[in-house]
Amino acid sequence: MKHAKAFTMLASAVLLLSLASSPALADSSSSKDKKEVQYPNATRVAPKLDLSSDKDQKNVNAGLDAVAAGDKAKASQYLQPIIDGGSKSKYAQALALQGMATIKYTDGDYKGAIDLLQRSLANGVMPNDTYFQLEYEMAEFQMADEQYQPALDTIAKWRAEGKKETASSYALEGNADYRLKKYPEAIAAIQKAQSLTDKPDPSWNQILMASYSESGQSDKAAQLAQQQMAANPNDPNALDNSLSVLMQAQKYPEAIQLMEKARANGTLKSEMDYVNLAKLYLIQAQSVDDPTANATKADQVLNEGMSKGIVTSSADNYMLLGEASELSGNNSKALDAYNKAIPMAKDGEAAVNAGRLLLGDNKYSQAKSLLQQGLDKGVKSKGTAYTLMAKAELGLKNKAGAIADMKLAAQQPDTAEKAQAWLKSNGAQK
Repeated sequence: MKHAKAFTMLASAVLLLSLASSPALADSSSSKDKKEVQYPNATRVAPKLDLSSDKDQKNVNAGLDAVAAGDKAKASQYLQPIIDGGSKSKYAQALALQGMATIKYTDGDYKGAIDLLQRSLANGVMPNDTYFQLEYEMAEFQMADEQYQPALDTIAKWRAEGKKETASSYALEGNADYRLKKYPEAIAAIQKAQSLTDKPDPSWNQILMASYSESGQSDKAAQLAQQQMAANPNDPNALDNSLSVLMQAQKYPEAIQLMEKARANGTLKSEMDYVNLAKLYLIQAQSVDDPTANATKADQVLNEGMSKGIVTSSADNYMLLGEASELSGNNSKALDAYNKAIPMAKDGEAAVNAGRLLLGDNKYSQAKSLLQQGLDKGVKSKGTAYTLMAKAELGLKNKAGAIADMKLAAQQPDTAEKAQAWLKSNGAQK
């Protein structure tokens, strides 16, 4: 007989592609040293620069240096006058706008940053390397502001006009596609990003795994998760990401195997890790005819976590321990765990569980008291609790009380049919 009692597990991959905390500033240096051209095949015709004033040059450099140093007041002192028309140079204005956009970006004002950067790009008087650098930053800003389709449009324009392909640009594209639930496109973009570098960012695999999973390719997601964990056996982030995908794919034995390896090498350190491993064992326990072995494992994991001070003495954890002990056949230990959960619990589930176990030991009076306590605090299935109360009353030779409880059970959708049948067979009507 399968065990149908469900344990809820929250397993969602964290899918954030990290952005630079401070975007690179355009270079306004007048150095005569030759630099490598970053966009040699760009279709854009670079305009003639108009930054000829030494004063403008000095103010722009001072302002951008202040931005780089995080000195907002000083940056504004030098750059804002240029933006407000204090310079006739469009190039100086473009650089000042970009500098102030960076200030707003680092302050979390993404919309303000986007507005200033759009003005800088619209100005147009800047060399190709600077122009396309800022256009790429625009896509980053739009991603930060959750403007995913505009970010895709900006990257497409950057790539078409700049005639450049980079791993990071395809990673950004894949991230945006994922957010828009365009999973096949996200997979293709991330795979392209990985093909363009020998050092792909590990976070890209998060998007790839999630895209596989969301598009119904759970086997590929699980395979990638296991590969990532094998390559980074001591990385807790790799463990979390791999587990999320495996649990979403319902590959519980594989998830247990990964967690047990982490437990053996000391990577399993958090309360959530121990609790999730115990829940995984309980899920397995409920899927087989004999739950004893897996339930015992869950019990052992929780006790190990508690003995190490990692798993806290909370109502939820004692409930989990009680369920593990009960499934492993140790009712005495289960009752102890439920009793520890009762005073801390916000609802009456622990009290009802304890009452149910006491019924099995024919301790009807104690069972009735706990069941009533559970009902008073609130339970998910009132019908089940009333049915148990009726059994306690029968054990106490109080048939009238049992009938009253069964009438209450008959009013609950989940127990109505059985309660009405009992009432009928015992000569009592609803």
